[in-house]
Amino acid sequence: MILPDFSKAKVLIVGDLMLDRYWSGGTGRISPEAPVPVVNVQSSEDRPGGAANVAVNVATLGAKVTLLGMCGNDENAKLLRERLESFDIDCQFFAVEGQDTITKLRVMSRNQQLLRLDFEKSFADSDKSELESAFDGALDDVDIVILSDYAKGCLSNPQALIQAAKAKGKRVIVDPKGSDFKKYANATLITPNMEELNHVVGESTSEKSLVSNAQQVKTELNLDALLLTRSEQGMTLFEGDNAEFHLPAKAKEVYDVTGAGDTVVSTLAVALASKLPLQAACVLANLAASVVVGKLGTSTVTNTELALALGEQSVHLDGGVMTEGQLEMAMAAAKARGERIVMTNGCFDILHSGHVAYLEEAAQLGDRLIVAVNTDASVTKLKGPGRPVNNTNRRMAVLAGLSAVDWVVPFTEDTPQRLIASLLPDILVKGGDYQIDEIAGGKEVIANGGEVQVLTFEDGVSTTGIIERITRNKLT
Repeated sequence: MILPDFSKAKVLIVGDLMLDRYWSGGTGRISPEAPVPVVNVQSSEDRPGGAANVAVNVATLGAKVTLLGMCGNDENAKLLRERLESFDIDCQFFAVEGQDTITKLRVMSRNQQLLRLDFEKSFADSDKSELESAFDGALDDVDIVILSDYAKGCLSNPQALIQAAKAKGKRVIVDPKGSDFKKYANATLITPNMEELNHVVGESTSEKSLVSNAQQVKTELNLDALLLTRSEQGMTLFEGDNAEFHLPAKAKEVYDVTGAGDTVVSTLAVALASKLPLQAACVLANLAASVVVGKLGTSTVTNTELALALGEQSVHLDGGVMTEGQLEMAMAAAKARGERIVMTNGCFDILHSGHVAYLEEAAQLGDRLIVAVNTDASVTKLKGPGRPVNNTNRRMAVLAGLSAVDWVVPFTEDTPQRLIASLLPDILVKGGDYQIDEIAGGKEVIANGGEVQVLTFEDGVSTTGIIERITRNKLT
């Protein structure tokens, strides 16, 4: 199988929006107040969760996404919107006064989850008329619909959405929740896991009874198909009158299953919207799940990772925007060829001649140049409100187009120290008047046998200066 061009797919997603928050740090003692570990929080990260994570998965595969959901009128909703818009996701949020945006806070230490705190109140009784109207208006310009139900109340009446979509000839994929699946009747396909299916029809005592139960649900709900996700046993597709189609699990190592269901439904939808047959789409969804469970937390899968999982010989890692995992693979291949790797970082909000000259000089120091780019939230912390002018994806795309730059990778933290310490380039470069011992990640690079260099920027050219001149010209 060769991956299709996902960029032409248009996906409409409705569901429960969440913000997944991670607080991480070391722990080496027990609290004197109670028999619990004390975590010295050293970093925090916010990621889109629930239906928002489904949207990020779809966008990461290259498809166009419109996301509808309900949230609070609060700071977490703004933060969630910023994260999603950095992926060029069209966000249509409907804020409910008196409600909080659903947030899940996970306390982590040594990549292990110690505690989860949920901040949530159901949206089941909230007025859905504006959301349903927006949904109806968005249908004409999409190929497929995903209903991502996390039982938080946004999809308290999924039938209204299913009927509207089917009336316009749009396929509807549902990631279901709860013990009553009748509310999903007439959808195109649902993707329950084993636990969810057992809640609906009772526990299956054998493979034969499992097949019978799944077929029963499909028939009673008038579905075209049912894709049952079965954890370490893979997936089984029940389609029409065909015999069940089983896909064994492909994961070599299961690290974290958080968000794996989101990856399955998003990959399935994008593949179907790209005109793949259902069985082929399920193959891709199964492969995507095998990749994502090897990552920590709610994660995504890229086209490159899918192609590598397929064993597609045409895939290459020669350049462009990459995830951290892809970059690690690309660096390993480059080092095996004896290439020297240079790395630098920055916001690169409005690319100017000073940036270009600096990057060209940095590229001359080795064979490959990595540019790590601050994400939007990180830029705002550094530069203040109103920055960045260009979002993360746009800034990375421009950098990737420069002949001097080989690889571009984003980082979410205030500094790239963790990323640099993980990648360990041969040469770390920073522009400005820094002392070497002040440069984030420099100590780790030097300890690994690498070197750190400080280059000078072109005088009189800066993004801040450009913005100030534009502002002055507008005022005059």
